[in-house]
Amino acid sequence: MRKLLSAVILFTVTFYGNAQGPNPSGEAKNEVKQVIETFFDGFHKQDSTIIKSIVANEIVLQTTGRNPEGKTLFKTEEFPNFLKSIVGIPETMKFEEKLTSFSIQVDRTMANAWVGYEFWLNGEFSHCGINSFQLINFDGEWKIIYLIDTRGKEGCMD
Repeated sequence: MRKLLSAVILFTVTFYGNAQGPNPSGEAKNEVKQVIETFFDGFHKQDSTIIKSIVANEIVLQTTGRNPEGKTLFKTEEFPNFLKSIVGIPETMKFEEKLTSFSIQVDRTMANAWVGYEFWLNGEFSHCGINSFQLINFDGEWKIIYLIDTRGKEGCMD
């Protein structure tokens, strides 16, 4: 009976200890943050090669906000169209997405980053919101698989 009880305890500790997974290390969070910063580096340089290097092949891009009447808008954008729009911004137009906060959570091969931002166009404030990134660690390399953002003008620069 003692052997059976010992085996059950050993199994329980081993199974549940492994099922919970490791605590996310600061290193993993830093890697995720670096991927997001690389995304915005490519965005600001209008360099599709940089952006493609840190996203998965099947990335999903979505946005939500409100129209002037206050109705919720929700849109999915095709990744090739997103790249064309970024690369096609005229040189005369200056834009910057200032990242204002990061909250990153990691569990095993999945990460979520909640990133606050302000968007500036030609030196003037345009809008603000949150970028929510979902990432997967593909055999040691973090890739963005999903990005949804909010957009609005209220409650931005408190």
